[in-house]
Amino acid sequence: SDLALSELFDKRLEYVKAVEAAGFYSYHVAEHHATPLNLVPVPGVYLGAVANATSTIRLGPLVYLLPLYSPLRLIEEISILDHLSHGRLDVGVGRGVSPFELNFHKVDPASSVEIFLDALEAVKYGLTHEVLDHDGKHFQYKDVPMELRPLQEPHPPIWYPSSNPDVAPIIGEGGYNFVTLGGMENAKKSIDNYKEGYAKRGGPSGPALDFPGGTAIGISRHIVVGETMDEAMRIAEPAYSRWHTSLMKLWVDNKVEGPAFARSILKDVQSAIEIGTDIVGDPATVAAEIERQIEELGVNYMICQFYFGNMTHEDAMRSLELFSTEIMPKVSALG
Repeated sequence: SDLALSELFDKRLEYVKAVEAAGFYSYHVAEHHATPLNLVPVPGVYLGAVANATSTIRLGPLVYLLPLYSPLRLIEEISILDHLSHGRLDVGVGRGVSPFELNFHKVDPASSVEIFLDALEAVKYGLTHEVLDHDGKHFQYKDVPMELRPLQEPHPPIWYPSSNPDVAPIIGEGGYNFVTLGGMENAKKSIDNYKEGYAKRGGPSGPALDFPGGTAIGISRHIVVGETMDEAMRIAEPAYSRWHTSLMKLWVDNKVEGPAFARSILKDVQSAIEIGTDIVGDPATVAAEIERQIEELGVNYMICQFYFGNMTHEDAMRSLELFSTEIMPKVSALG
């Protein structure tokens, strides 16, 4: 956005209140560092403000970049946020896909997977025990009293997003809530693989998981709703262009080809619409496309990104209003 950061935060909190009023289940925020893609590199601080401004909507990072955290420090942050929100916290975890962001923090990208797994094990243990004992390769703790405990038992729900179909079955076997970001073809592979992994742990493999009583299987999409297709495209085109430029900035600045997931994200919004990562149009068009994607992919959760790139606050709020009044009541799959 071109707004001052203080003004942007004020408007985002206004937006979150509108999202809550519309009846959405949860509000997720990403974590990025030293890039215009995201201006909340410390999600816990921002989510403390979100918790104070809301009362019913769930909230959480998607994701905490675990290789950048002390597990003990993160256990304490999660516990505080869960109480500040009165048990509304969802915890997303990931290793980070940008080697530049990891390098900025002196974390070796080649070791990020094993650091992530080590940290995740320590965090889960600390959230569920009175004393933290963990003897990992990267993190070691002995007899650390867990004076802070989360409100939700045994711990807040854990979300593990990925656009890699090869990783998806591992996430499924772990029983984590799952969200994927790619176009329809890649998303279908990831979701099917996740369900296969989930079935191995004795859980149901079909899409009819009783979420929110069970496990979420979801997709994330840019959503732009206008009174007409032309109006929606007028809003979406510059917003998408700015978002894509921000996404690729660190790779472009360092003259490095982006990772596979970034290369698969197309430069213009029309191409993104065609592969399914962006849903743009009048209410009828958007509703039909959402129903198509939910049915074809077999998901029970959709993250709707209404506010991205350099989109104005007014356009994002109007898109959200049209979605909540014209689309949500008509699309049964949205609950």
